[in-house]
Amino acid sequence: MVPAQKDGYLPTRRSLLSRLRNWDDRESWRDFYDTYGRLIYHTALKAGLSPEESQDVVQDTILVVARKMPGFKYDPAIGSFKGWLRQITRRRIDKQLRKRLPGAAASTAPRGLEESRRTATLDRIPDPAGGGFEQQWEADWEQSLRTAALERVKRQIKPKQFQIFDLHVLREWPVEEVASALNVSAVAVYVCKHRVGALLRKELAQLRQKSQNGG
Repeated sequence: MVPAQKDGYLPTRRSLLSRLRNWDDRESWRDFYDTYGRLIYHTALKAGLSPEESQDVVQDTILVVARKMPGFKYDPAIGSFKGWLRQITRRRIDKQLRKRLPGAAASTAPRGLEESRRTATLDRIPDPAGGGFEQQWEADWEQSLRTAALERVKRQIKPKQFQIFDLHVLREWPVEEVASALNVSAVAVYVCKHRVGALLRKELAQLRQKSQNGG
C-alpha cells in the first residue's frame, strides 16, 4: 500500500531535487516517495489499471526517477519537474496496459516493425479519464496542492477553528447546525469561514507559485 503522506501532495522543492541525486540520502527518497507515490498511484488507477498494476507503476516510476535524477536539471525554459514526472508516469502506465494485450511477450520482429506495433498498441489503449492523460494529471496535481494547502492551514489555527471551517465550508453544513453542534455563535462561524478561507487562498497561491518555479 502506498504510505500516507505527511503533508498531502506537495510541489517539488528545488533543495529536495538536489538532495535526491544522492542515492544514499534515504530520508530524501522517503520524502519523495511519500509526496508523489499516492499521486502516481491514483493516476494509474484512473487510467484503468488494477490496484496491483498501479502499485507496479509507482515502483517502476520511482526506479526510473532514481536512475535519471542525477542528470535532471530544473530549467523553467525547458520544462518543469511536474511535466517530467508526468511523462515518466504515462510511459509506465502504457507499459502496464501493453501487458494486457495479446502478444505482449518479447517479439522477434524487426525493430522498425516492432515500434510500429507499439504505436498501434498505444492507439488502441482507451482513455478512461475522458479528458486525456495530461488534463487528468493537471487536475490531480491541482487537487494535491489544495490538499497540501489545507494541511498547512490546519497547523496554523486552533482545532476548533478548523472544525468550524471543515463542517461549514468543506462539508457544507448550514451555519445554524454548525453553531449548535459546536456550541458557538453564528457570527463566529461566519468569521471563521472568512478568516480561514483567506488563509487557505494565501497558502494555495504560494504552493501554485512554487509548483511553477520549482522553488
